[in-house]
Order: sequence, then C-alpha cells, then structure tokens
Amino acid sequence: MDTPRTTQSFPPDEVPGPSQHLQPGTNLANRYLIESVIGFGGMGAVYRARDLHFPNITKLVAVKEMFLRTPDPLVRKTIVRNFEREANLLATLDHRAIPRIYDYFTINERSYLVLEYIAGRDLEAVLSTTQDFLPEARVVGWALELCDVLEYLHTRQPDAVIFRDMKPSNIMINVQDHVVLVDFGIARQFEIGQKGTVIGTEGYSPPEQYRGDATPQADIYALGATMHHLLTRQDPRLEPPFSFIERPIRPLNPAVSAELEKVIYKALAYNPNERYASAGEFREALLSAARQTGILSPASTNAARPVMGEGIKPVWVFDCEDEVRASPLVADGVVYIGSYDHNLYALNSQTGSFIWKYPTEGGIAGKPAIQENNLYIGSADHRLHVIQARTGRVNWTYFTHGPVWSSPHIAEGHVFIGSDDHMLHAVNTFTSRRAWEVDMGAPVRSSPLVSQEAVYCGTEAGELLCLDFRGGIRWRFKARRAISGAPVAARGMVYAASLDSNLYALDARTGWVVWRFRMSKGSISTPCLVGDLLFCGAIDGTFYCIDAANSREVWHFNSQNQITGSPVADQDSIYFASVDGFLYCLELRGGRMRWKFRTQGPITGTPAVADGLAYIGSTDHRVYAVMA
Repeated sequence: MDTPRTTQSFPPDEVPGPSQHLQPGTNLANRYLIESVIGFGGMGAVYRARDLHFPNITKLVAVKEMFLRTPDPLVRKTIVRNFEREANLLATLDHRAIPRIYDYFTINERSYLVLEYIAGRDLEAVLSTTQDFLPEARVVGWALELCDVLEYLHTRQPDAVIFRDMKPSNIMINVQDHVVLVDFGIARQFEIGQKGTVIGTEGYSPPEQYRGDATPQADIYALGATMHHLLTRQDPRLEPPFSFIERPIRPLNPAVSAELEKVIYKALAYNPNERYASAGEFREALLSAARQTGILSPASTNAARPVMGEGIKPVWVFDCEDEVRASPLVADGVVYIGSYDHNLYALNSQTGSFIWKYPTEGGIAGKPAIQENNLYIGSADHRLHVIQARTGRVNWTYFTHGPVWSSPHIAEGHVFIGSDDHMLHAVNTFTSRRAWEVDMGAPVRSSPLVSQEAVYCGTEAGELLCLDFRGGIRWRFKARRAISGAPVAARGMVYAASLDSNLYALDARTGWVVWRFRMSKGSISTPCLVGDLLFCGAIDGTFYCIDAANSREVWHFNSQNQITGSPVADQDSIYFASVDGFLYCLELRGGRMRWKFRTQGPITGTPAVADGLAYIGSTDHRVYAVMA
C-alpha cells in the first residue's frame, strides 16, 4: 500500500474552520484519506479520497462536504434538511447510472456524503474541451441512457422521484462513455398537486418549475434543453428563458438530422401536456429517429447502440479447436475462457488477438477466477489449475477424485470448488494444500458462494448446504431435484434455482424457505440479483424477472430453446444466452429486447460484459465480442 509522506488527521473538536477546504493528506473520520479537490462551491466541496478500510487495494470514493456559513438559523436548517434528504434518497436508489452511497456523517459544522467515485468528466467539461460539434450518435446514446434513468426515477414506488436539475454539469461521462447522474440535492418525491420551492437552473428548467411545479415532464424538458446545448454549443443560461423555438438546432448545426430536431422540440414544448408523456416515450421517439437516420448501427461512433435484429456484426471472433461451453472472465484488458479442446485461452479484450493458451488434460466448462495475478480454473481432468495470468505458466495444481465442472470461488485466503467426487474442497491459496473437504453426498457442479462468513453450495441431489469456514455444516435445504447453478446472497437471503422448477429464497441464517417462485420448467442457471429484481433462465427457454421482495413476476421473455447459462447485468441492460444460439440484450426493467446476436451453434455459457463489449463462447468453436 502506498503511504503518503504526511497526513493530517483531526478529531471532531479540531475541524478546520468553514473557510478552509480539506487539504490533501487529511484523514477524515479516521477512514477517508483526502487526495484532491474535485470541485467546490459556496457551501462546500467535493473531494476524491481513498477508503482506508480496504488497505490492500485502492478503493476511491467521492466525499461531498457541506459546511454552513449563514447565521440565519432557518436557512441553516433548510440546507441541512436538503443535504440529509439527498443522503436518504440516494440510500433508496439502485441504478447503474446513479452513484452508490457508502456513508453519511457530520463533524461539528460540516456534513459529509461518501459516494461512489466516478472516473470521468461531466458534460460541461466535455463541451469546454471539445472544439467541434459533438456527434449526433454520441449525444443520442447518452440521451437514451438518461431516459432510462429518468424512467427508473419517475416510476419509483410508492412515490416518483423528480430530479429537477438536469444539466450538463450534473451528468458525468465515465471512462466507458456511459452516463452517471450526479447531485441529487434538490431531487424530490412527486405528489400530485403538491407545489414546492422555485428551484432548478435557469435555462434548463421549464416554465412550470418557476411556479413551483415539478413533474416528470419537467425532467423531460430539462433533458431536451441539455440535448439542445450539446448539439448547438449554445448555453441556454445565456439566452432568454424558454426561447429554444427561436434557436432551431439545424441552422446552428447542419449535421443534426431533421428527425432528431423534431424529437427534441417536442420535449421542449412550453405546455407540459404537449411534451412526451413519460421518459420511456421520449426514449422510444429517440430510437425511432435513430432508426430512420441509421445512426445507431454497430459501425456508429461511441455510445451508438445496435437495435433489435439479427444482423449485428461482431467486433471480433476467435476460433478454438472444439466447443466453447465455458464462461469468459474479463480482467485488465484480457479475456480468459476455457474450451472443450482442453485449453484455457487468454485473448486481447479489444482485438481478440491471441496472447497465450494453457493446456489441461480435460475439457473446461467453468469460469476462471482471478486473484493477485493468478488464474484458478477446474477441468474434467480432475484438477484445479492455478496459472500465472500474464504468462500462462502453471503455478500449481490440486487433484480431486472426479471431473471438475464447478467454477472456483476465492475468499479469505482459500479457493472453494466442487467436484464430481461429491466433495466441496477448500484449498489454501498460499500453500496450495487442502484446508478441508466436505462430503456433499452427490456430485457438486454448483459454484460455491462465500458470503457473511458462510459458504453456500448446491448438489446434484438437490441439496443446498451452508457451511462455516472450517467445513462444519450449519444447515441443509432439500429441493426435489438438482441445484446445479450457484446460489446468490443479499440482505440476509440466499436465492437458488433448481431443476424441480422452483426458484427459492431462503433465510441465510437458518435455511428456512421465505418464498418459492414456480417456473414453467426447471433451471440450472445461477440467478442474478440487481437491486430488488431477480433474474433467472429456465430450461424451456423462459427468462424471468422476479421481485425479490415478494416473489411476484415482473416480466418474462421467451427465447427459443434452453437457457443453461446465467444472466449478467450491466448499466440498464440484462444479458443472457440460449441454446437457440443467440446472445440476448434486454431492457433491465421492462424486458424489451434491445438486440440479439446469432452465433452458429448452441450457447450454454454465461456472457461477460466489460468496457462496452459483450463476450460469449459458442459450441460453434468460437469466442465472440459484440458491442454491448
């Protein structure tokens, strides 16, 4: 761990005066090491900091500070209430385009929010450092993502959330060129007929917001104003309010299509009733315009996305010597994937070029795990192989007494892996020696899960076991058929799918069934949990989205053959593959298909998504990368 030369720590009674910003090297609350100032204003600053609770890795966070200068107690109370409201609101939101909140605390006259650090620039900075007009395809790509996050906020239950301050400086563009909405300080829950304080940013806010009305249509107007600014480079804060109709886009930027201009001006209608009824409707209008102009083809620049269809071309293809039934791992710009040709391959994630291959003596069907430049993978040759990620050279191997189809899980200095020898093995990653093995009573093809000081794993006999770190069994749950997929855990619950056609939610501490969801057929898939939504595929080709709180079906989607791999979420999309040979991309919350990509053979594995690309292997002997 890198240690700075000097640090500045202070207890609660020695906080610097409100006129001072925290200096680099300050150890805030004995946890957050301030590295630099990201931005500042009249009531505080935003800092980049390192979370010292993770000494072996560099975990960066954003620390938002608010201090009070006003002597007016009423104003002070309002400022504090707004800051607390932002903290409480962020704690209830779960969307990839909204920063996660980690901590909230007050030290004397200063309050702090600790948020997910977003590496990137806000759109105001993008505009100020770009000489030419931004490409239409790129702006539309960002706008589609903003519509998705607005739809998420506007459809929150029981109360919708209105952002109220959409503008370039509140939209971060991360290093993958995806949007992240920041600064929820004035966002509020919407109640019909309720009026509030006149608040927002002049030029971006619609007329009704000046009257204290904040509705979903206000956010739609502000997004339209933001798009106008991005495409014309004319700052609406420097123009008369509500004068967009006097400043058509295309005379200012002839490269913008007439179709897109029409969509934006509907969002900018003076009368809220003449705008789009919802963010979802705005998104569909943008997509329709993009289809007409062709800007969202796979060859488009940056954030342009392919739309529904089977004509999507891969970014690259790599040929193996046999079927690829395994799932890829993407790490540090490299794709690692096993094949039935007995090799583990390392490929450049952007170009697909070959780096190295490591030979085993059996087929590989699991997904590798990586830790400290070492790759861990099981094989049908009865072994766990540990390989140097950079060179492909073997470090050591560990023998079981049966084929290993399970994927390894690394935690607490041990690698956990199942085998057809009926054992769950725990192997010390430092000594390569077995710490313990537990007879599970049947082949173990489920990948173990380590969560909250417990190990969870399923068996082909239909049992889900919870063990402690010494291999002692805490509880057993018995389904009627095999549990082949890995369990997932969150908020005191464990979720697992079974071939008995049930998706189970169990109390993580006791193993008692909290609920079960009946699927049309069984499943060998690992569920994917995103906030309160649980996704899982079944062997009849049905893909389910379930409310994890109450087991109600939110939506389902039908592919044309078995779904044996597991779903993967990224941003506002959910990806899964099917034995019908397609890789599917669906809207996370609505279940509508965005696109599907055809391979030349059944797909049994799980995709990986990283840096704007989706990766999948197929039984046609190939590994594919396509635009995500």
